[in-house]
Amino acid sequence: MLLTSTDAGQIALEFLMAEWNISEDDREWFFIVNSRLIGEIWYVVELAVAGLPDRWFIQVYDNGECDTNYTFISPICGSEGCIDLIHLSYIVAEVIVSERNAR
Repeated sequence: MLLTSTDAGQIALEFLMAEWNISEDDREWFFIVNSRLIGEIWYVVELAVAGLPDRWFIQVYDNGECDTNYTFISPICGSEGCIDLIHLSYIVAEVIVSERNAR
């Protein structure tokens, strides 16, 4: 394995930040929950926003590439509103609303 779990976590975080065009200032909202090796060639990295139940699961392969078909899971549907997001920056809230609405 070429990557450590820490490396895989950072790669997944950078991938998600680039995917959503998140600024450096807004990256502080996101954190790595877990990064675990699956088999011998890839990690599953779980990312979240502080204080929210929403989760992204991204596969990171041993060559440092991320699977672009990541998984987003939330117990909150988009139709339930977004009152829980008022404390977030606008772009971070928009990302979560968009993800919730897409499921």
